[in-house]
Amino acid sequence: MTEQTPDPVIERFRSTSGPVWGVVGLLLVAVVVAFALVERGDATVPLVTGALLVGALVWAAMLRPRVLAAGDDLVLRGMLDTVTVPLAAVDDVVVRQVLAVRAGERRYVSSAVGRSLRQSVRAERPGARGAAPATPTGADVTVAYADFVEDRIRQLAEDARQRAGVRRWSAEQDALAAGVRREWAWPEIAGLAGLAVALAVSLAA
Repeated sequence: MTEQTPDPVIERFRSTSGPVWGVVGLLLVAVVVAFALVERGDATVPLVTGALLVGALVWAAMLRPRVLAAGDDLVLRGMLDTVTVPLAAVDDVVVRQVLAVRAGERRYVSSAVGRSLRQSVRAERPGARGAAPATPTGADVTVAYADFVEDRIRQLAEDARQRAGVRRWSAEQDALAAGVRREWAWPEIAGLAGLAVALAVSLAA
């Protein structure tokens, strides 16, 4: 009997940049499309097409980006691509305005987790980490969560290196960095390109 490989454990990190405004943006797009279809006129097609293009951009920029750990991989889902980094290859991770992960000689970023510019400057001050109150509220929640993401990914990377028997900054770790994979989000790319062409055609008609 063939043994089945267990599904990898998936740990998802909450997005801090855009989900609420992304949903609001899609709702506004839906309102514009509904209004244009009810009030039919010469501008209906360009208005609907333009609204759908804006909606696709909102989805790709604000709602699609995600960060998750799946088994021994760190998955960074961006606006138009998905980058999979072996956790054991991660040299360092830092969250400023975006999440930045270094593996080998390359740096990979994700806009899904980040801080505001003011929070990033404050985080650079000596002793800033851990200074948030025990029960953080408002902006402090984002700061505390960004710290958690940094620490958690570092720990996951360390655990992955121990399982693989790889030392940090070693040649073996550099070799693992060559296994980074990038997959393009072809549905989003095709949708954006198609809507952009359709808008251009409707405006020229």
